Amino acid sequence: MSLPVRKVSRRATIAALTAAVLGGTAATTAWAATASAHGASSPRTCAASDLYLSMGRKEGAAGSLYWPIAFTNTSTTSCALRGYPGVSVLDTAHRQIGPAAVHSGRSYATVTLAPAHSATAVIRTTNGPVGGPCRATGSYLRVYPPASRTAVLVPAAWKVCSGVFQVGPVNTDGTL
Repeated sequence: MSLPVRKVSRRATIAALTAAVLGGTAATTAWAATASAHGASSPRTCAASDLYLSMGRKEGAAGSLYWPIAFTNTSTTSCALRGYPGVSVLDTAHRQIGPAAVHSGRSYATVTLAPAHSATAVIRTTNGPVGGPCRATGSYLRVYPPASRTAVLVPAAWKVCSGVFQVGPVNTDGTL
């Protein structure tokens, strides 16, 4: 079964750029979204069409490479994300390279995004062929926001090495 894929729209790009100008960048996610305690009421779940996805800054540490995926609310109302996104690496022809990312196992809370605000989910691989070879470098990430069956293609040069490909839950503290 083929699931729908949504490319980033011009409206979403403009909204995200406006958010960045106003200070809603992925690097400052702490002010941009709030995490609710389990069971607290929250607004509707963010649909893929409510979100602009972009990549933050890659960082390396202790033999690992980390890269945050920013989820920016481009709608006019607040919406919520809870859990892990689905993430796969794709080549230029949109064919998947290797298996999808596995969940990091970290606990999570509901993240409420006000309009033009962001939260992130961090992906991780090894920083080179530490315990095995590297796969081909992909051109895109196919990202399914939590609770969504619609994917967003994000331009991203990402290479999975040593068979390690993890994703953390959507959160406001930028952790895996």
